[in-house]
Amino acid sequence: METKKLEIKNFNGRTYQLQTYTVTGDRPPLNKLRPLAIVVPGGSFTHLSVKESEPVALAYVSRGFNACVVSYNLLQDEGMIYPDAGLDVLSTVSYYREHAAEYQIDPSKIMTIGFSAGGHIVSAANYLADEPVYQEKYGYEGDQVRPNATILGYPLTDVHKVAFEIGGRADGALPPDPKLVDTALGVSPQTPPTFIFQSWNDPICLPTNAMAYEEALFKNKVKCEAHMFDIGYHGYSLATPELSTEDIFWQGNPHTARWFSLSLEWLDHLFSGINYDENKDKLTQLYQ
Repeated sequence: METKKLEIKNFNGRTYQLQTYTVTGDRPPLNKLRPLAIVVPGGSFTHLSVKESEPVALAYVSRGFNACVVSYNLLQDEGMIYPDAGLDVLSTVSYYREHAAEYQIDPSKIMTIGFSAGGHIVSAANYLADEPVYQEKYGYEGDQVRPNATILGYPLTDVHKVAFEIGGRADGALPPDPKLVDTALGVSPQTPPTFIFQSWNDPICLPTNAMAYEEALFKNKVKCEAHMFDIGYHGYSLATPELSTEDIFWQGNPHTARWFSLSLEWLDHLFSGINYDENKDKLTQLYQ
C-alpha cells in the first residue's frame, strides 16, 4: 500500500490536505479496479477526530477499497466552513475521477463517509453538487463531483439538532443558505444512495437528525438503508475495543460495530448492478 499527503485546491481556490491510501497491482487479485472510500471525520468543526480518520480508511482498504481522508475547513481556519468544507469533498471526488487510472479505482464506485460533523459536511456536499447556483459560481457539473454513494455515521444534519447550545466560536459561522444549515432540506432525487447508522441513546447529535434525513430521502425516492442501534452513544468510529478510550469503555461495542460489515453488504448490493426493485410493482399490485 502506498500513502501520500497531497495539497489540493478546491473549487473556491482554497488549499486543503488529502491523505491517500492506495493499493495497486498488475497481478490477480490486486489488478482489479477498486471502489474508493472518501473519509470525512467529525470533530465539532474545531478538529479532525483521529479515530474517525485513518482507522476507518484502513478498514475499508482491508476490504478491497482504496481510500483517503479529507482535512476540510475548520472554524479556526481562514474563510468560512461553507461552502469551502463541502467544496473540499466535491473537489476530492473530482480529483479521483480525473486520476482514476493512476489510483486504480472505479470512477463509478466512489463513496463518501462522514461522521458526526463530517456527516453534515458530506450531506452538504451532496446538496452543493447539484445546486445550479453553486455549479455556476464554482464551475463544476453534478456528474463530475457527485459521489455514487454516501454513508452517514451518527450524523449532524441539522446544526440546531444538538443537545446543547452551539454558541462560542460558531457564532456568525452559520451559512445564510438554510439548506446548508439543515441538509435534509437539500435532499433531491439526485442525492446519492445513502446508508445511515445512529444510536438511539446518542446525547450529542440527536437521533432526530437521522430520522429527518431518512424521511427526506424517502420523499425524494432515494435509495437508503438505515440502522438505529439501541446503544452506542456518540463518537465510536468502528466501535472496536482498540479504538475506545480508556475512560470511555462503552465506545467499543460489538453490537454497534456491526455497522461496518452492514455497510459493506449494502455497498455490494448497490455496486452489483442488480435491480433489487424489479418486482416492486408486482408486489404492490398483489396487495392492492
